Amino acid sequence: MDLQIVGRRAIVCAASKGLGRACAEALAAEGVELVINARSEAPLQETAETIRSKYGVPVTAIAGDITADSTRQAILAVCPDADILVTNAGGPPPGDFRDWGREEWNKALDANMLTPIFLIKEVIDGMIARKFGRIINITSGAVKAPIAVLGLSNGARSGLTGFLAGLARDVAQHGVTVNNLLPGPFETDRLTVTMAGAAKRQGVAVETIRNQRLAANPSRRFGKPEEFGAFCAFLASGHAGFLTGQNILLDGGAYPGTF
Repeated sequence: MDLQIVGRRAIVCAASKGLGRACAEALAAEGVELVINARSEAPLQETAETIRSKYGVPVTAIAGDITADSTRQAILAVCPDADILVTNAGGPPPGDFRDWGREEWNKALDANMLTPIFLIKEVIDGMIARKFGRIINITSGAVKAPIAVLGLSNGARSGLTGFLAGLARDVAQHGVTVNNLLPGPFETDRLTVTMAGAAKRQGVAVETIRNQRLAANPSRRFGKPEEFGAFCAFLASGHAGFLTGQNILLDGGAYPGTF
């Protein structure tokens, strides 16, 4: 299927590895020009070079903390006219809410709610003027089915989700869509960290936790990042213009609800 986005320009956050990189690669495979961001310079530059060589599209790498105004402005300086924005940031650490103070909450809100909103604010009017825009936010399956130890993520990402629900309906008439992808367990560093934390808390081997989680998922496996990337690319495509304001859960069927 031709996704009708050859030559479009995309900003992809947290793109040096994991789900962000998978999204960047899937877009590059469709001929999209990329500006990618991550905190660490070396891994980001390696990713950029790999994508350029593999897909033959222009890739600009801007390293830095996406929550910093200076980093966002550096990205927007090289891509002021993004057609596609993929917001993404690593989730805050797990824990007990009794241990979190204002600093921990502010960090979570800054990374997982406010920063995506600030990025959207900078690109959305240009999308409206050009009558095409795709905003895709990588949030978490915990938005749909909260996980107690991920309370910082639950709160911040749910706040973002509520804001975006209104925005999506406001801009749909201009050819701009806003959708959220909610990953469940995918084979990423984030999953490895959360399983290691669970193993430590329970006093068992990481492999024990891994096997338990595999057995609990209806698919009996974890997701592959490239599966996630492919879905992101479709949401960015010319075929997805009538899909907006949705929270799309990719979790192998783990969520037990009907709706």
